[in-house]
Amino acid sequence: MEKVKVVSYGIGVIGRRLANHILTKKGVEIVGAVDINPEIVGKDLGEVLGWERLGVVISDDADRMISETGPDVVLHTTMSYLRQTYGQFVQILGHGVNCISTCEELSYPYATEEGAEYAAKLDALAKEKGATLLGTGINPGFLMDTLPITLTGVCTEVDRIYVTRQMDAATRRIPFQKKIGAGLTVEEFRRKIENHEITGHVGLEQSIKMIADALGWELDEIRVDPVEPVVLDRDVASDAIKVSKGYNAGSKQKAYGVRGGEAVITLDFRAYIGAPEEYDSVVIDGVPPINQRISPCVHGDYGTIAITANMIPHVINAEPGFKTMKDLPVPHATPEHMRRYVK
Repeated sequence: MEKVKVVSYGIGVIGRRLANHILTKKGVEIVGAVDINPEIVGKDLGEVLGWERLGVVISDDADRMISETGPDVVLHTTMSYLRQTYGQFVQILGHGVNCISTCEELSYPYATEEGAEYAAKLDALAKEKGATLLGTGINPGFLMDTLPITLTGVCTEVDRIYVTRQMDAATRRIPFQKKIGAGLTVEEFRRKIENHEITGHVGLEQSIKMIADALGWELDEIRVDPVEPVVLDRDVASDAIKVSKGYNAGSKQKAYGVRGGEAVITLDFRAYIGAPEEYDSVVIDGVPPINQRISPCVHGDYGTIAITANMIPHVINAEPGFKTMKDLPVPHATPEHMRRYVK
């Protein structure tokens, strides 16, 4: 049975974990790899991943790599913002190749005017070239948008939705711990946030807009609170970072979808070293009321690589154009031969 051919675009932490996962799956093969890191360009992907040689040399020339390998899909894991990745998507779609990306803003660009303009251009190009583009991930992409949207499917009425994600950052990769400012003083944390040296979570606006559009709700505004530090009254630590009492252990942030002067969608994100418990919860005030809780929370890295890989058949099967998670069939695991899920 023919295998699904993949190019891995971005061989950072998530890109490597995703590639490792793809290499264990039946019916799919990595035929090319792209990155700009001079330390790994020119090396065999297998050696970089800790495998034996695969015969796939990492290239910094995406055009040449895609042209020579003719993949069915590009798995894109580079940056969080559309202004950074737009040119990369134009490049990939220009070859008429499907693409699945973990770019957070691509999950639902319609949350901002600039994002909507990017989405319109990418949609037009994808349709012209006969390709499909999807932005996904664990969050945004599933836990705080696709999952609550799906849960409303058993409701006759929906009044309000409250989604919480709380994680102990000690269980996450070191770049994530640094991204949320763990180990900094509160003053350092605030300065780095203000200077955009660290970002906290990216995607709350996108998740709220996706939920609202799925339900047909016209929001008055999407309001996002500033990223706040989390200061504990005890020392905590991960394997890599020690956080002394009074220092910043991570970050927290809320965002609201406001309608009729009321927050009808609330997203509550908390990630810090030393969190007392980990969970994902969706509370729907409706008929019937829904109180869903996943404990411990879904691990972000595993969830990201799984949803990205599992969406490959849906993207290949989809009509050309830019898609979001609410546009495609319900995601599911693909434990068997990947090609069996492709029409």
